[in-house]
Parts: sequence; C-alpha cells; structure tokens
Amino acid sequence: MSPLVSALAAAVLGLALGSIPFGLLLTRAAGLGDIRSIGSGNIGATNVLRTGRRGLAAATLLLDGLKGAVAVWIAAWAFGPVFAGLAAVGAVVGHCHPPWLGFRGGKGVATALGTWLALAWPVFAIAATAWIIVARASRISSAGALSAMVVAPFAAFWFGGTILMLPIGAIAIYVAARHRANIERLMTGTEPRIGQGK
Repeated sequence: MSPLVSALAAAVLGLALGSIPFGLLLTRAAGLGDIRSIGSGNIGATNVLRTGRRGLAAATLLLDGLKGAVAVWIAAWAFGPVFAGLAAVGAVVGHCHPPWLGFRGGKGVATALGTWLALAWPVFAIAATAWIIVARASRISSAGALSAMVVAPFAAFWFGGTILMLPIGAIAIYVAARHRANIERLMTGTEPRIGQGK
C-alpha cells in the first residue's frame, strides 16, 4: 500500500470512528430525548452531565475517549505508527463534525485525550491531570479542557519530538478553537460552572 493510500485510509478510519455520537445514542437509549435540545446543544459528556445523569456523562466521556484511542491503535497496526497521528486528527474532526448529525458534534476534548492515550500515554497523563486539577479548582469544565490543550503540545515535544508534537499540537489548536465562545466568556467572567448553563 502506498504512503498516500495509507494516509488517506488512516484519516478516513479516524473520521468514521470519531463520528460515532455516543452522547446522543446513550441519552436517547436512556429515554432522555435529543441531547442537542438542551444546554449547549453539544453531544459531549459536559452537556450530557446537564441532564443530571452522572453515569451517562461518565459513559459518554469514556466512550468518546475510547473511539479516539481505538482509531489510533487500528491505524498503527494496519498502516504503521507513522500514520497513527492522521487517524488521531481524523477522530477528533469526526467527533466535532459527524456527517450524520449535519456536521454538528461535540468540542472534541474526550476524543482528543483518547487519541493521546494511544499515541503517547505520558502526554495523556499530563494533559488529563491538568484538566482535572483546573476543572476541580475552578469548577469550570472549559477551563480544565483548555489547560489540557495548552500543556499537551509541550509534553508531546518533550516525549516524542516534532513527530509527536505535530498531530497532538494540531488537535490541541483545533479543540481550543472549538472553545472560542467559552474563551470569550472566561475573559468576561460569565462562563458557567460545571453542571450549569451552556
């Protein structure tokens, strides 16, 4: 298989797995209707938490992360580790823009962390720790997520150099850009606490 074909296949694999809308599927299965009709309208774990069902939110977080990790693991096995980063980027883009939901998905944090776990677990550990510490201290989910996006590229460069930093950095920038409205609210002090508002 040529490098170009492998690259395209890895990216498509990531897009396909990443686009599985677990938050929507789980909330519908639980009889809660369409998660897109409440809160921020996103399909991710933070919005699922707004239903008051912590178990569903935790399951969404786990499955959204797992689909990213699985995409990377399969790509590394099928096409080689060089192409795993493309699958990682594809998984996050697929989660954020699933074609079956009109390209309107989540913000990609859990899926990003899942891909980082598969690409380099130390990067995942550092980013996840930053997320948890900041989110707990501030009680603001987006603050924790953005902290993870900031530290991940530096950790990636430390543990794997430019080759690892490129896909992880691209994902971090992309996910941070998806939080543009959250950043604006953080700057004005109007960002809601965990479990409340948008």
